[in-house]
Amino acid sequence: MPHLTIEYSANLRAAGDIPGLLPKLAQCLRDQRADGKPVYPAGGVRVRAYEAVDYCVADGAPDAGFVHGTLKIGKGRARETVRATGDALFEIVKAHFAPVLERQGLALSLYLDEVDETGSWKHNTLHERLKRK
Repeated sequence: MPHLTIEYSANLRAAGDIPGLLPKLAQCLRDQRADGKPVYPAGGVRVRAYEAVDYCVADGAPDAGFVHGTLKIGKGRARETVRATGDALFEIVKAHFAPVLERQGLALSLYLDEVDETGSWKHNTLHERLKRK
């Protein structure tokens, strides 16, 4: 982990540049530091997006949209580290959608879930591959 899932309303497909947003968010996760060390392993970073075709936002106006992110991380990090991650990600989202926010109604949100590793199974060759680079 971290795994970040972005859901967004279909009316943002053209103006939202979701493919341009995802690498920014992934880089942000890789850039997080605590005591000078990476907070999250690069090989664990996942950022993905899903378009909501069927949705209703606020009053149902056609230009009302949403972008919602859910970040899942393993438990055990300091609260200030977790908060710094959320703050950094949300600033990127707000900056990315600033032009859209000026033109239409748009709700941005981000939730963070800390996952208990007891209920998590993983098999990942990316960590070793990245070490060899």
